[in-house]
Amino acid sequence: MGYLNHDRWKLTSDPGETDVAVINTCGFIEAAKQESIDAILQAVELKKAGTIGKIVVMGCLSERYAAELKKEIPDVDLYIGANKMEEVFRALGGDFKHELLGERMLTTPRHFAYLKISEGCDRPCSFCAIPLMRGNHVSKPMERVVLEARRLAALGVKELVIIAQDSTYYGLDLYGKRVLAELLEKLCLVEGIEWIRLLYAFPTGFPLDVLEQFANPKLCRYLDMPVQHVSDRVLTSMRRGITSVKLRKLIEKIRAAVPGIALRTTLIAGYPTEGEEEFAELLDFVKEAQFDRLGVFTYSQEEGTWAYPLGDPVPQEVKDRRREQIMEAQSEISRRKNERLVGTTLKVLIDSVDPAGGSVGRSERDAPEVDNEVVLENAPGLSSGRFYDVRIVDAEEYDLFGVVSNGSGTAPIEHET
Repeated sequence: MGYLNHDRWKLTSDPGETDVAVINTCGFIEAAKQESIDAILQAVELKKAGTIGKIVVMGCLSERYAAELKKEIPDVDLYIGANKMEEVFRALGGDFKHELLGERMLTTPRHFAYLKISEGCDRPCSFCAIPLMRGNHVSKPMERVVLEARRLAALGVKELVIIAQDSTYYGLDLYGKRVLAELLEKLCLVEGIEWIRLLYAFPTGFPLDVLEQFANPKLCRYLDMPVQHVSDRVLTSMRRGITSVKLRKLIEKIRAAVPGIALRTTLIAGYPTEGEEEFAELLDFVKEAQFDRLGVFTYSQEEGTWAYPLGDPVPQEVKDRRREQIMEAQSEISRRKNERLVGTTLKVLIDSVDPAGGSVGRSERDAPEVDNEVVLENAPGLSSGRFYDVRIVDAEEYDLFGVVSNGSGTAPIEHET
């Protein structure tokens, strides 16, 4: 979008009388693939009606299934794979001169942005098709990441959400060692950025020097570390490179080094080697580990992966039941943790403001779009993208309720930026 905006194109989300529709697809799991296909078919219907002139499909689905897509949906004018944005730009007649960094167009609210520090993955996880689509791990040079962060800060971004297919692998290909800690230290020096949030940390080979960086108040005491499972039988088949014992010890080390850290994880329910015994072990682990944030995927059998020959023996209704059981346990954990916050004061970044006077924001314990929210039901005068001290007055399973507070009253204290 940044490329096109710098060229002669006018960007719009309205398909009416559109010259070109560019559809970015996902090929990660079955549900995401279906969503992408549905979007393509909708565009094809608009093209047939004369509303859209040309359709370009890019991204992971077209990287993985280009031949099949061309055969099944021939009305698409061009299929281009993943990591080929330059090809998309040139196919539309753009004059590619240089790679954009901070000049990119933000599709998030202006106060936060996702900052990708690497592309691809070298991990051998048996269930995952990402390496098939995104290729091997390639780190962005550190100076380039910092430059992009500075340019995002200049656009008004206050929160950087650090992402990668495997963020803790960062730097191994470029510098011969993991240098995520050094990168975080440099990013914390970027003026204008107040929060830095780390997502998608792989547990195997976790670089413990990263934990030292949480002493910097700019680095949110929050860590997204997908563990997927805890049963040794399942972990071995998943090719995760870690045991149940080592995983538990790592969680203990993280919490000991960073007291109060909010740990988020992702699990898979219904993996082919997960029987009732392995699932019971996973459910017990969820209750034991007391993660602050947790999500569950049901297993999706993906062609070309190491696990594909194992089949898909767990019925979908069993997968769904297991997922629901985990989320029921997590709901109770989240409710108890939220109730403990009642009466405390949190620094909250406001994401949206209702004209009627309500606002919704997040604490440092919550990533945008996927985690809990802080709801302020009667708080006129607040501004989206700014920080306030909020006293928590009530709690539910996944939401907090609060009022802006100066410690004794309800007058807002806006954090200077």
